[in-house]
Amino acid sequence: GRVAPGVCIRLYSEQDFVARPRYTDPEILRTNLAAVLLQMAALQLGDVEDFGFLDPPDRRSVRDGVQLLQELGAFDTHGAITELGRRLARLPVDPRLGRMILQAETEGCVREVLVLAAALTIHDPRERPADREEAARQKHARFADETSDFMSYLNLWRYLRERRSALSGSGFRRMCRDEFLHYLRIREWQDLVGQLRGIARDLGIVESSDARAPADPGQVHAALLAGLLSHVGLRREDGREYLGARNSRFVLAPGSVLTKRPPRWVVVAELVETSRLYGRTAARIQPEAVERVAGDLVQRTHSEPHWDAQRGEVMAYERVTLYGLPLVARRRVGFARIEPAQARELFIRRALVEGDWRTSHAFFQQN
Repeated sequence: GRVAPGVCIRLYSEQDFVARPRYTDPEILRTNLAAVLLQMAALQLGDVEDFGFLDPPDRRSVRDGVQLLQELGAFDTHGAITELGRRLARLPVDPRLGRMILQAETEGCVREVLVLAAALTIHDPRERPADREEAARQKHARFADETSDFMSYLNLWRYLRERRSALSGSGFRRMCRDEFLHYLRIREWQDLVGQLRGIARDLGIVESSDARAPADPGQVHAALLAGLLSHVGLRREDGREYLGARNSRFVLAPGSVLTKRPPRWVVVAELVETSRLYGRTAARIQPEAVERVAGDLVQRTHSEPHWDAQRGEVMAYERVTLYGLPLVARRRVGFARIEPAQARELFIRRALVEGDWRTSHAFFQQN
């Protein structure tokens, strides 16, 4: 603001200023409601549509919030809070990040995911001054992991831990300045990790005892997937564009390590729309990991049931999709556990009546 008499240069016309509303929209009308809905459900405040808001949120915003919480497993299909949702409500972070932390306990990578959850909350501590961009890029290249921007964060974190223990306070600050690292953001990152560690400990989520054995990247990415299932992308065959959840389309942001050789499957931390939809902070993943973490969210369809004489079993082809993305295009599975009555009918017709059964079983010989 102005601190003394002088000239004020405005970057808009007076007509534009006069036409603006006097007050900005309340936050509840312009923010993601997932955290609000989760806390309301945990506190048993009743249906959001019946709550006496001064400015009730839009129905579509409520629907989007419920959809996200169902994706995270915090709400069931009827919109009621689950036991996982109650644990998630006790974590004072974005529900997506909280879900990653809870999944990290299962995957055995709590230490790494706490660092990443804090990193995704703050601004990137790596600075890139416009006049020294190439020098900054060379310094930061030491931390790059060619398969994952998330692992690059972990490489940076380990480096900072080593340097912090080896240098004095002023020496560490000087090192940050020389290597294009934002000292205050690094301090914020370290403080936030400490706070998250304490909160996780209260929930019974503890890190592995051996700090010298880092978790496998596959475990870390599986934990991240639990909070980012709608941020998974499948690269189209004809270019660098990715098909995302619910028929969205995005490309990797230019700063990602994966832009030079974009993989077939990625997960991104956030989707930001500017001139087009960009995915920031990406990692290479395998569709098998997505299928395992997504659980009941995937849709399975089965086709072409048939008798397989070599296996001695009625088989079918399974297609697995997540929000429209084909995780498995054509997998052979046993049909008996899917449609037991139809499988039995096929078995009787093909294996017994037509005799297409390669077996020495006494039942087959005597009947």
